[in-house]
Amino acid sequence: MTSVRVPVSSRALVNKVPEVTLYFWLIKVLCTTVGETAADFLNVDLGLGLTGVSAVTGLLLIVALVFQFRATRYVAGLYWLTVAIVSVFGTLVTDNLTDNAGLPLEVSTILFGALLAATFAVWYASEKTLSIHSIVTRRRETFYWLAILFTFALGTATGDLMAEVLGLGYLVTGAIVVALVAVTALGRRFGLHPVLAFWFIYVLTRPLGASLGDYLSQPTDQGGLGLGATVTSLIFVVAIIVTVVYLSVTKSDVTTGKTDEPVRGGGWQTLVFLAVVLTAGVVGYGLRTSALQADASAPVAPQPVPGGPAQPAPARTSPLGDLSTFRDITQDTLNLLESGNQAGATSRVDDLEIQWDNAEARLKPKDKAEWTRVDGKIDKVLRELRATSPDRAAEKAALDALLAAIG
Repeated sequence: MTSVRVPVSSRALVNKVPEVTLYFWLIKVLCTTVGETAADFLNVDLGLGLTGVSAVTGLLLIVALVFQFRATRYVAGLYWLTVAIVSVFGTLVTDNLTDNAGLPLEVSTILFGALLAATFAVWYASEKTLSIHSIVTRRRETFYWLAILFTFALGTATGDLMAEVLGLGYLVTGAIVVALVAVTALGRRFGLHPVLAFWFIYVLTRPLGASLGDYLSQPTDQGGLGLGATVTSLIFVVAIIVTVVYLSVTKSDVTTGKTDEPVRGGGWQTLVFLAVVLTAGVVGYGLRTSALQADASAPVAPQPVPGGPAQPAPARTSPLGDLSTFRDITQDTLNLLESGNQAGATSRVDDLEIQWDNAEARLKPKDKAEWTRVDGKIDKVLRELRATSPDRAAEKAALDALLAAIG
């Protein structure tokens, strides 16, 4: 009897993604958090810079996807390694567009939302399903990983938009995301299409993980726990490894090939659901930006002097208002640099980045052009201080230029 071997690329495969269980969402959030903190660690702590980290991570992602596509079944370690690398790379894609290309986060959010929607549209037109229980062909697997990449990029842009541009902070942003996840999960129990619910929650877990990572890693004086990017990344990497090892042994997340997901009924729900989400997002964005604009336009109240009459507020030296905090940090950094303390200067400049990001929502509405100008000067300082081989003259020139810009 003669047997004929069918090439792997032309035959149906065993479903190559895990079952959606509590472990799935746990590792997803952990990978998302690592994506945020690992990107910061490689960029800042190791001084590779956004371009260097992006190149290294992009290469690692290509290698991981090659092994993932060559596999003929779901392998927990390989699958979640790929997700973790996609998480880092998706974060860097958004960061590069924001920091290097100067693309506003509002535009990035719309761009990646459109790319994700286009991916789903082409995927559904080709396969008639978006269910992760049916990733059994190379084409579906390609659509799946493309969608995963765009969910991470979209989640990064959306989370940063809420936390930084709208000034909500990562803790409040995380709380909002948790509420949205809870509402969506509740809707799933009452008839919301499971595929729609899955992908919406998948996008939301990105800003949720980022909020958790930033809360753990940021200094205590900035509202975080002060663990730092290195310790936070290490904690979550260990947690991921332990969970993946458990799943590899128990096989509790291997799909059975059966699903109770309805074949139809998701179209009209998707339209209504997206209409509600987009309307709420646009209205919320409008209300928040209006409030920030009103706050920026409000006159500064005179500061009273104990035992005497109220004194007029000091004259502002910048259209953005009082920038003394940033001036002090910049001067401290310059002093450390001139004293020969490169490590101290590099560490001190981290405070400048954190303070500036936290103040973006308050300062930018005052004068967008001036904010953009100063932001560019700060980016230059960060690049020079964090360069792999710092140039003392270039660092000093960037700091002097920033001091001149903020008055």
